[in-house]
Amino acid sequence: MNAILLRLATAALLAWIAATASAQSSTTPVELTGTLAKVRESGTITLGHRESSIPFSYLSPRGEPIGYSIDLCKLLVDAISEETGRTLEIKWQPVTPESRIPAVVSGQVDLECGSTTSNLERQKLVAFSPTIFVSGTKLLVRKGSPIKSFRDLAGKRVVVTAGTTNEKAMRDLATRFRIDLVLSTTADHAASFAQLTAGRVDAFATDDVLLYGLLAQNKLQGEYVVTGEFLSYDPYGIMYRKGDAQLARLVGDTFHRLAEDREVERRYNRWFLRRLPQSGMSLDLPMSPQLETLLQTMAVRTE
Repeated sequence: MNAILLRLATAALLAWIAATASAQSSTTPVELTGTLAKVRESGTITLGHRESSIPFSYLSPRGEPIGYSIDLCKLLVDAISEETGRTLEIKWQPVTPESRIPAVVSGQVDLECGSTTSNLERQKLVAFSPTIFVSGTKLLVRKGSPIKSFRDLAGKRVVVTAGTTNEKAMRDLATRFRIDLVLSTTADHAASFAQLTAGRVDAFATDDVLLYGLLAQNKLQGEYVVTGEFLSYDPYGIMYRKGDAQLARLVGDTFHRLAEDREVERRYNRWFLRRLPQSGMSLDLPMSPQLETLLQTMAVRTE
């Protein structure tokens, strides 16, 4: 019994010490650095957005950035405003797959809110939020196409969006399996999709969720099909500058809170299970078991 009481007393003492330290830190002004200092001084924060990464980051009929990633970035801006003690004005900056990383590194944008895969190669240059979605490369073809797998691509024309992990995946597959395909690139997903619908290529390779989004937005589910096995693993994250310790802590704390109160799940349902603006179509894409597990882990605070 004494041992139990000792453990309880020790736990209570540790909790009190932690609470006291937290209270002291909250009353002691902390000098802001990095992005937080930059946006507090200017009163603005610049968000990089995509124009056709449906339903993550794309333009509404009025030309306003909307989507799942945009929603999460706005919640981050709210947290940054609270941290800096200043209501921040959002400035929007369009980016492409090729320009997004340089835009973050150079300081042109403070947060990149799109459909960007977090991988080890990119983490050498930039930092990422916890994972907000899990996707992977698949092929989009016209219904009735003989292409059922990447193994059917010999002699076929395939388009990818330049600067994406999908481009690297297709080049690696072609080399590894000695597939003589004709690979072309465009600047963004809308342009790649247009190449396919115009009949200039036989397949469009990108993340499966983006393919479903393009089909829903253009109401073409009856004419095209997403096919084949996953050709890559692509966990998405919000991108920001590397080496910014204060912003990294804030991003981690904010996503912990959003996962804990299930706000991420609510935003997910808004964009993947309900009708999209403009098209009125739904992706009807339930959350994957992988993302569910990641959000459950994210909700557990590790000190």
